[in-house]
Amino acid sequence: MSIFAVISHQLTRFTAPVIILASITAFIEPATFAWVKGDTQILVLGIIMLGMGMTLGKADYRILAQRPLDILVGAAAQYTIMPLVAIAVAKALDLSTGLTLGLVLVGTCPGGVSSNIMSFLAKGDVAFSVGMTTVSTLLAPVMTPLWMMYLIGETVDMDGWGMFKFMLLVTLLPVVIGSVCNMFFEHKPWFADVRAVMPGVAVLAFACIVGGVAAVHGHRFMESALVMLVAIAAHNIIGYILGYYSGALFGMDTAKKRTLAIEVGVQNAGLATGLSAKFFPTNAESAVATAVACVWHSVSGTVLGNLFAWWDKRKAQ
Repeated sequence: MSIFAVISHQLTRFTAPVIILASITAFIEPATFAWVKGDTQILVLGIIMLGMGMTLGKADYRILAQRPLDILVGAAAQYTIMPLVAIAVAKALDLSTGLTLGLVLVGTCPGGVSSNIMSFLAKGDVAFSVGMTTVSTLLAPVMTPLWMMYLIGETVDMDGWGMFKFMLLVTLLPVVIGSVCNMFFEHKPWFADVRAVMPGVAVLAFACIVGGVAAVHGHRFMESALVMLVAIAAHNIIGYILGYYSGALFGMDTAKKRTLAIEVGVQNAGLATGLSAKFFPTNAESAVATAVACVWHSVSGTVLGNLFAWWDKRKAQ
């Protein structure tokens, strides 16, 4: 399976172009991704989370035990900065109910599954990144519904308890299954082969989710394209800045500050897209906003990681 591992590595390196290509393809020829909806979309989302779980082993949980303060600061930053910035941006730009819903969904979701790769590109603390992603994902079934109910529960009809149960099934359960398999089979050659392929599978799955939304709602994109992009970009960039300075506030070194910036700023917008489709199926603006956020976060996170690396090279010269 070595050739598949190589392909998987390349797909993770070029996550952003793959997702953009899927979006454009779905926009031009919707039938290409029209099948990614309903239960199929939920299954695809579960595959992404299973792939994440398969990367988590005993060493990763030891990191959580050995670095509780770092992880606590990271989780607190993740689940305060992004939800509050999302609602603040929505109010500042006077976004419609649908766009507000989409932006807050993105803001209340855990860190993105590709943030570990971005932290590596940025010469950040990858172990810290893995720990933060793990904890924010494990907390998501509780934190995401709570924040959604608190921030927009009065303006949008939503089922917080249903969202909690759904997230347990679609996020936590696949992560736990993948992690348990990793701990039991980590020394088996066949499992190592499967694990090496899963990041690429996750990228393709993300592309399918975004493509599915673009296929169904792509024609609505131009209705609010400019304000949507401004809101998503502002939310994301402010997350990077506040994440970085949260690390500085607690005296973290450069590698940790970069990691915290990426972990806070890059959200699991694919999960937000799935939640939008499941719980707000009639709200096209929310679906489009979360799908656009998938693309934006993939592109901006990769760019930021490379900028950090470029800065290091420039200083070294």
